[in-house]
Amino acid sequence: MAAMAGAAERLPAQEPCCAPQVLLFTGQAHRVLALVYQRHPTELMGCMMGERRGDTVRVERIAPADVDPEHSTPEHVMPRRTCEEAGWGPPVGLIHAHTSAERCWYFFPGTQVLTSDGQSFVRGPYPVDAILCGERVVWINRALVVREHPLPQREARPTD
Repeated sequence: MAAMAGAAERLPAQEPCCAPQVLLFTGQAHRVLALVYQRHPTELMGCMMGERRGDTVRVERIAPADVDPEHSTPEHVMPRRTCEEAGWGPPVGLIHAHTSAERCWYFFPGTQVLTSDGQSFVRGPYPVDAILCGERVVWINRALVVREHPLPQREARPTD
């Protein structure tokens, strides 16, 4: 547990005013979340491609991370290479799905102790990280502020 708590101390100092406060999914990124991530029995990982402007990170596209099928289970996912090594431009963050829509935490409840998801984010270079957790997205910024928002409802398709 001491190693987990100490991980937060290695995070580059950043004022809360400078960390992203808004995570916005648009276009293809929205469709990927609605169509792919919610329907798979194993965890998936994606590279959130977009830009940061001020306190907003705008995700335009989610590119698939380079993951071997044997390294994606209902509880764990491990990419073979970074997004950049896989040929994607520098992402604004990573996103993965918790297929059970449970334990979508960066800190253990009621503590400041980082979970494995929190530790992975702290060790990474990106300004945000996100977990698709059922019908909501839980995300964290470099000030270690965790936020969440619901996914928009999909439009009903007309039936013949």
